[in-house]
This record gives sequence, C-alpha cells and structure tokens, in this order.
Amino acid sequence: MPADVLPALTVRARAATHPPSAVCTCATPDRVLADRPDGTVVRHGGTVAKAHAPGTDPVELSRRLAVAAHADLSGVLLPPLSPTPVDLHGRLVTCWPYGTPVDPEVPEDAPWEAAATLLARLHTTPPSTLPAGLPPMRGPAKAARAIARLRAAGPHPAAAPVLRAWSGLPAWARAEAPMPGAGALCHGDLHLGQLVRHPALEGPWLLIDVDDMGLGVPAWDLARPAAWYACGLLPPDEWTRFLTAYQQVGGPAVPPEGDPWAALDVPARALTVQTAALAIAKSVAADRPLDEVQQAVVDACDRMAAVPPQLKPGDAK
Repeated sequence: MPADVLPALTVRARAATHPPSAVCTCATPDRVLADRPDGTVVRHGGTVAKAHAPGTDPVELSRRLAVAAHADLSGVLLPPLSPTPVDLHGRLVTCWPYGTPVDPEVPEDAPWEAAATLLARLHTTPPSTLPAGLPPMRGPAKAARAIARLRAAGPHPAAAPVLRAWSGLPAWARAEAPMPGAGALCHGDLHLGQLVRHPALEGPWLLIDVDDMGLGVPAWDLARPAAWYACGLLPPDEWTRFLTAYQQVGGPAVPPEGDPWAALDVPARALTVQTAALAIAKSVAADRPLDEVQQAVVDACDRMAAVPPQLKPGDAK
C-alpha cells in the first residue's frame, strides 16, 4: 500500500481506541496484522483499523457493515465499531474490536464445530429481516480474479491443468452468470482465519471479514474445507467434524444426511482452482517452484479435469 496510508491507518486505530490527546496506556504496541493488496489491518490496543482493497464500492461495503451490526446476527459476526466507512487517502477504512484469532500452531484445537455452527446460523438468517440491498456474495468473482491473475502471470507448466479444470465449471461458478438459487446470506470467504474470540461479545467464536459477504449459494462457504479434504490436505476426521456439526444444526447447504457432494462438488472445484491459480501466480512472481502443498492442489485440478463435475439444475455450462 502507499507509504502514507499505513501511518494514517495507525492513527485511525489509535483514535478509535481513545482520544488523540489522551495518554496511551495500551499494553499492546501498534502492530500491522496484515498488509496485502486486498486489505491492510493495523492493531492499536483493543481496536483494529482495516483499509479495504482499492476500488471497494462504498455503498456495498456500508450494506455489509450494516448486516454485521444487525441484532439478528449478534453472536455470529463481529460487529464494526461504526457502520460507516471513512475515506483515507483514497482507501475505505473501517474499525473493529480486536479479537483473538485461531492459533495455527495448534491445529488439533481448530474450532471446526464452531465454524460450522456459525455458518449454519448465517445461512438460516432470513435475508428479508436484514437491511435491504445486500449485494451478491463475491466468492465466484474472487475465483475469476484468481484465474485472471494466473493468465497475466505468464507461462507456467502447471497452468494448463488449472485452466482445463476452470473451463469445466458451470458459468455461475466462473462469475459469468447469476448464481442459481442464490437466496442465502453467505460469508463468501470462509476459512479458519476468519474466526476470532472476543470475551466481551456473545459466543466464544465470531466470524470476521465481511468484504465478500452477500446473497449466494451457501455451499460455497463449505467449499474450502471440502476442497482441502478432497485434495488430502484436511484429515478426514476434521472434515467429518465440520460437516456433521453443520448438518446437525440444520445448515441448508447440504442434505441433513447422506452424500453431500452433489451440492459441494462445483464450489469445491472452484475453490481448488482458485487456490492453484493464486499459488502459480505467486510462484511466477517470486521465481520459485511450487511447494508440496501447492503442487497437491495443482494435481487435484489435473484429476478434476478428467471427471465432469456433478451439475445441478441451473448449472448451465
């Protein structure tokens, strides 16, 4: 991000924590939690300030913030400190309470059941009770952007199977057509990094990051763990914990029992392709080979291209 934005973002986080004239007694020093093209996050004390991606639509972001602050989603989504983003050097900025994330160093404690339960509550919240005008969930659009980034990165021997797998997906999964039956409130980018604990708010875990939230196909929110499981990157017992918890609380993305893959196959394929495309693009940019995990995702794309996806009504090619 531009050099002048990061200091200003830190000032914004401090101002949201206490008046600028006050003596800061926060035990936690200023810290950059993330600094990527799609968002930069700075922490000061118990507050984080996020600069959203360049070009973020202010109306759509405001509607997503209003949903995060809505009473019907208390205990599901971390609410913003203000539902109105501010412009900071051309970037939209929002402020949030700081929450403790999932510890990646302790995978055996991963809160799969909590993630599944939160998703089910999100998916079963009637959109009619929420602020009007919520935009579509951006999952397919993010997958399409990953493919565009792959194509712009230049030649790579692993690109061909990824592009073949992409071409076999239905138009809606490539963001080339509306999502079929897109009537559920969806997170749009679910992974364990999107869960935090905040002791002052309801529930032990809450979902964060509303940038991709909107109306869509709820199976998309299960697609990343499903893809990891299918690629051999998520142990079967962890996948079973996640899926079973989602089914037990009435999540609508999959049947309550039986084979879930008719609903999950297309989204899981799309997330596999997205992951592989980004891995290759980053590999080209850094001039380094794919690592073992990245190669496993590319290999999965190669296998997918040989087996047609399980299409449902509305999954026009």
